[in-house]
Amino acid sequence: MFQSTAPGIYAVRDVANSIHLTPLAIRDGHALAQALFGTGPRTSRLSLVPTAVFTTPELGTVGLSEAEAVRQFGTVEVFLAQFRSMKSVLSGRAGKCFFKLVVHGGDGRLLGAHLIGPEAAEMIQLLGIAISAGARKADLDATLPVHPTLAEELVTMRQPARRYGMSEAA
Repeated sequence: MFQSTAPGIYAVRDVANSIHLTPLAIRDGHALAQALFGTGPRTSRLSLVPTAVFTTPELGTVGLSEAEAVRQFGTVEVFLAQFRSMKSVLSGRAGKCFFKLVVHGGDGRLLGAHLIGPEAAEMIQLLGIAISAGARKADLDATLPVHPTLAEELVTMRQPARRYGMSEAA
């Protein structure tokens, strides 16, 4: 793991032509140190890398896209919320938010989350934890929302906007 073509020389992340994110480089450095000197290798699940783009509005994504989920699992539900935050409404600003949850149609496991709006980076970090832990859509549904927040939309989406590989009665 991480061995370069030169014996005893190792490479991680940017040098290894992989995903160029500081937290992954740090994680790989720890994994390499553990493999060489500690308790054995520790790996990162590259399909669950929370990522943000710090623009206005912010973008955040983690896990599978809708298309990837359909390709991998076939049965998928997609939950959408498009809205203006209370802050935007009260201030007269035009800012809109868009949230998408990609859910396994069989067991309800969260497969991906994609957010556009203020504080998307903060929310995607927490959704990354939930998805990594195997949370299900039902876990979000059972969580009381903090009102008025943007994140409350994540726990109040009840009906899927789209279903793949499932009957409409599902």
